[in-house]
Amino acid sequence: MLDNIEVLIHSSIKFSKDIIIYFDPYKINKEYHDADIIFITHSHYDHYSPLDIKKVIKDNTIIVCPEDVKEELLKLNINNIIEVVPNKDYEVLNIKFKTIPAYNVNKNFHPKENNWVGYLINYNNVKYYIAGDTDITEENKNIICDVAFVPIGGTFTMDYKEAASLINEIQPKIAVPTHYGLIVGNKDDGIKFSKLLNNSIECKIYIK
Repeated sequence: MLDNIEVLIHSSIKFSKDIIIYFDPYKINKEYHDADIIFITHSHYDHYSPLDIKKVIKDNTIIVCPEDVKEELLKLNINNIIEVVPNKDYEVLNIKFKTIPAYNVNKNFHPKENNWVGYLINYNNVKYYIAGDTDITEENKNIICDVAFVPIGGTFTMDYKEAASLINEIQPKIAVPTHYGLIVGNKDDGIKFSKLLNNSIECKIYIK
């Protein structure tokens, strides 16, 4: 389920089987220009990075994003955009996905009213949840997925203990920690997170 999938850095994820997909491309190391779809969760600089989008975009790339990101992209003369709002079902290039609200419940960095999102995507018959920047919410406690990418760095999102609690509740087959070791959190948070998971859940650590 993780073949041809990478966490590049922080919350930047790449799916490379068949259709090439990036989520929140950030600190991309060279000019790839291979993206079929780019999903952006929200407009913070470490998730919406115009410089890095320009390194992966090509002529027919489709960008999926919330309204405030769309407004910024239009200023850059990028027009092949699908605007999304939370709690809706979409399809692009025959890939079905649902938008999951991503927000804070006990801090103010990611207000619910901003309509920022995570994505629940069906890719090659596997359900992947890319949480975006979020705390534990009523919406994500009800996620059904095979693989979950969750932020664990704390400060702006769940910390590793909270993230482990969410994962143990929704019970994916595989959990992948993100959003730590660069801007927030420590490099060893991934290990700490893995040790709190139920034995039935595999943890794949990319950020070391």
